[in-house]
Amino acid sequence: MQPSRILLGRSIWKGPFFVPLPEQVNNEGIKTMARSSTILPSHVGKKFLVHNGKSYLPVFVTELMVNKKLGEFSHTRKPFHFKKRDK
Repeated sequence: MQPSRILLGRSIWKGPFFVPLPEQVNNEGIKTMARSSTILPSHVGKKFLVHNGKSYLPVFVTELMVNKKLGEFSHTRKPFHFKKRDK
């Protein structure tokens, strides 16, 4: 089996899903709402501002993030904490 088939969960003839992104301006992140977009090797070293449903969270892309989705690195839920009861 080819190594690219194992890494990508999508059929080969379709290729990875990504959205064409605008150029990075003035060291600010690239704003995107495309959480399902695949991180390509050309995105390494760039900063993205990924929408989590409420705000844009900064995501700096490293080599270990290639072939994953942008949405995996911007969490949408807050952790739940029990409140202490006063007696």
